[in-house]
Formats: sequence, C-alpha cells, structure tokens
Amino acid sequence: MFEVTFLPILVAGIANVILGMVWYNPRVFGTAWMANIAMTPEMAEKGKKRMPIMALISFLAAMVVAYVMDYFGIAWGVFDWIGAVELGFWCWVGFVAPTMLGMVLWEMKPFKYYAIVSGYWLVSFIMMAVILVLMA
Repeated sequence: MFEVTFLPILVAGIANVILGMVWYNPRVFGTAWMANIAMTPEMAEKGKKRMPIMALISFLAAMVVAYVMDYFGIAWGVFDWIGAVELGFWCWVGFVAPTMLGMVLWEMKPFKYYAIVSGYWLVSFIMMAVILVLMA
C-alpha cells in the first residue's frame, strides 16, 4: 500500500454492503437485531421501499471508511494481511466500539443490540482492511 487508489476502495465498499446483507439477514442476526430495536414486521416491510437508496448511502459511507482506512494503512506502513487485520481491529477499538457504547449507556439500548451492530463493524473493518492491503 503506497497510495490511495479507487478500485480497492470500491471493492471494500461493495464487500461492506454484501456483509450487511448477510449479517442482518433474519437467518443470521436480523431477527435478534429487529427484536432489540422493537421493529415490527410491518415496519420492516415499509422500510423495504427505501432499501435501494439506503443501500446506496450505506455503500458510499463504506467507501468513505475504506478511503480513510486506506490512508491510515499507508501512513502506518501496513503491507500484509496480518497488519491489515490489526489495522481493522484497532480502528474498530478506537473509533467504533467506544462511540457506539453510548447507545447502551445513554439511549438504553440492550447490550445485545450493541454486540450485534458493533460486531458487524468489527468484521467489516477487518474485511475492508484486508481487501485494501491485498489489492494494493
């Protein structure tokens, strides 16, 4: 990794969206996630109408994360998959895990909800970092 390039960022963004589709599938964590935010099947059905725009916004946001992570990886000299896993993990520990903890502390969300959502971001950060390094 020597310079930020578009293709790895694009692939990392796509991978993030695919991971989200799998992670929040009712057969994986979707049912538990919906229960923890008191989402009814009717609410979920209504939300499907906005799914394309929400997926696009999520994809663009993931590309921003991938861009910043790629920049950090270059600055910190990450050149192999082990370093990429560490980069993803430490970015998650420093930026996601503590900020999302506020949902439990101040918004009274269940810890299980925090575990599902922050777990998604842990896997996503590591996956994106590995993609960025391997495609560099």
